[in-house]
Amino acid sequence: MTVGAFSEWRKLPVSLSELCINTTLRCGQSFRWHNVPDSDEWRCVLHGRLLSLKQDPTNLYYRAYLPPKHLQPAPPTSSLPESQSDKESDDVLAILKHYFHLSSNLTSLYSQWSTQDPNFKKKASQFTGIRILRQDPWEALVSFICSSNNNIARISQMIEKLCRTYGPLIASMDGRAYHDFPTPDALTSDDVEGQLRNLGFGYRAKYIYQTAMIVATQREKVWLNTLCNPESPVFGIEPAPGGDMKPEGREGYREAHEKLLELQGVGPKVADCVCLMGLGWGESVPVDTHVWQIAQRDYKFGKGAQKTLNKTTYDAVGNHFRKLWGKEAGWAHSVLFTADLRTFSDRLIKKEVEVKVKAEKVEDEPDKTEVKTATTVRGVKRSSEVKTEVNKSSKIKTETEEVVEAQTTRRSKRLRNR
Repeated sequence: MTVGAFSEWRKLPVSLSELCINTTLRCGQSFRWHNVPDSDEWRCVLHGRLLSLKQDPTNLYYRAYLPPKHLQPAPPTSSLPESQSDKESDDVLAILKHYFHLSSNLTSLYSQWSTQDPNFKKKASQFTGIRILRQDPWEALVSFICSSNNNIARISQMIEKLCRTYGPLIASMDGRAYHDFPTPDALTSDDVEGQLRNLGFGYRAKYIYQTAMIVATQREKVWLNTLCNPESPVFGIEPAPGGDMKPEGREGYREAHEKLLELQGVGPKVADCVCLMGLGWGESVPVDTHVWQIAQRDYKFGKGAQKTLNKTTYDAVGNHFRKLWGKEAGWAHSVLFTADLRTFSDRLIKKEVEVKVKAEKVEDEPDKTEVKTATTVRGVKRSSEVKTEVNKSSKIKTETEEVVEAQTTRRSKRLRNR
């Protein structure tokens, strides 16, 4: 059997502060990126092409899978005319620039959000390079229907099963099959709901099937695309003005949000996830219980009548963040959301503490000294160990998950005068 091959690696100069794929691809936006085992390489099918990425501190490296001739006319890289090879690379580069929203200067945005919000400033230094992805609206819609009462790992497994069962096969590489995301039409046959239940989708199977039926049979073919922010359209469409910003968001955002609520399995949070990560409305702020906890802990919500998350408090949190961060409030909110994920807890800031050291003579043993150290450590980094480094000022730097009360006793033999 003839198989395809990847093109040569090409590079795009971009710093980790402007894009960090290791964070952006794991923070609950997209659920199809595959981290190749024992490597820093990530693969995913975008716009019908299998792309592969890796990164160092100064460059993003990318390459595309070139299929065999019997599947699609595409000669190996070595036999491609230079102009055709360059066109292939230019097309992939255009896809990546759009997908990762690279037209926006992230350093400037972080600076703006940090100036407006001390809490953001405190967290942002450990979580640079997080970008909001410009995903296909249909993929975002189905993915976030699956996110209801779920976690990132399980959502990823469900989306993988969905693509393997109903999505077109694009490539097989290194023993793994890579499929594109299924179209709405592919999810409208009578047995889809039952099959999805057998695959472990539970009650979400009904929502996915019913929503696919609505989008495929009761809406125009590009209906979801028409809900996009004109400033952030789907790939291949030129940007246009998106309207004036209001406390509750731009008119186009509110209209898109309301129309999404007409679909099965779509509530306010799912609609906001789709608006932000599929339709390009940057002011959209998805508020789940996790974000509600952030709002309570760091932004004084949850007092008085705001003790529970309901429609009133949901809207209040979104409006507060839009007032604080502007029309990219959803982007800033996603940085704080990522900072609170257990997956990234090892990045939390370490703290330096003082240790009191008391040296006492040991009775009946004048040549020995007992050193007692009482240590109180307040750290925020998750770790199973306490690591200490003592200097002449009797200060230590300690990494630990919680407050540790430790007393250590050390006996050391003192050198006699020579």
